[in-house]
Amino acid sequence: MTTGDLLWQVTLSWQRAIRATLEPHDLTHAQYVLLSSAAVLGEDGAPTPHEIAEHAGTDPVLAGQVLRRLAARQLVTRQLDDADPKLRRIVLTDNGRALLAAAAEDVAITDAEFFVVLGRDAAAFRRGLAALRAG
Repeated sequence: MTTGDLLWQVTLSWQRAIRATLEPHDLTHAQYVLLSSAAVLGEDGAPTPHEIAEHAGTDPVLAGQVLRRLAARQLVTRQLDDADPKLRRIVLTDNGRALLAAAAEDVAITDAEFFVVLGRDAAAFRRGLAALRAG
């Protein structure tokens, strides 16, 4: 089995665990990631969907679709940009912030439980993943 095969299988296992964790919050993994990115970027002002997609490392078209769904659920608002009426700015609502906080706590627990098997190798594993991402 190649390293890539192992990475694929581990990724699928981790995604199943995260999906199960997010289900009670009625969030998909993509929704959670984009909500999280909007929250992080929102600390410095309301980001655009493109900025959120870039931060999350996802496709801008997909991000736009997911953000519209989050807006329909009143977890974010899509506000017109003052300088460019073609742009939207994404702002988490109080409901969005509360849901994200609850989901983030559960995701952190799931993440810790999933990766606990790495023990002392966890830091090296993270460095390796960061190196691959920077590639």
